Amino acid sequence: MQKLILLGGGGHCKSCIDVIEQENKYVIEGILDTKELLGQTLLDHKYIGVDEDIKSFVQQGYVFLITVGQIKTASIRKKIAQLLTKHGALLATVVSPRAYVSRHAKVEQGSIIMHDALINASVAIGKHCIINTKALVEHDTIIDDFCHISTSAVINGGVHIKEGTFFGSNAVSKEYIETDNNDFIKAGSIFKGLS
Repeated sequence: MQKLILLGGGGHCKSCIDVIEQENKYVIEGILDTKELLGQTLLDHKYIGVDEDIKSFVQQGYVFLITVGQIKTASIRKKIAQLLTKHGALLATVVSPRAYVSRHAKVEQGSIIMHDALINASVAIGKHCIINTKALVEHDTIIDDFCHISTSAVINGGVHIKEGTFFGSNAVSKEYIETDNNDFIKAGSIFKGLS
């Protein structure tokens, strides 16, 4: 199994660790976060460095997953991704064994599909996305890079979720509509598209 470095050790990281351990595709080597956390653990995994250590871990052949959460903005995740690209890092793609991803769907590197998510046919999910627990992404939907489809959200068929968008818990979209870049769809809302 490939050795994996996680970037960001907060609450979202805990959920990611659980999915990674269930998938059993990667071995978690440790977590990069702030200097203050070095030597501590999160769910039995050590904080082993900071962002400045990415280059060293790339040279050692590790793969990486951004495990910083995303609600108001994708800016922190984007900054980390830029560092990974700069150093030529290999990215993990994580899919929970409890998720369903159609063989006719595509999930790009750096994305994670959480427990009980459903990804239907002809869906395209970009890089560094979070498809969170129990989210439903219907046929022919495009989700651009750095999007977070939150818990139990419903994205109906043919929707285009543009880069950096947060789509809140239990929010529902109409079919064949699109968001703006970096859009924020409130939890529990019905999204009818741009007016």
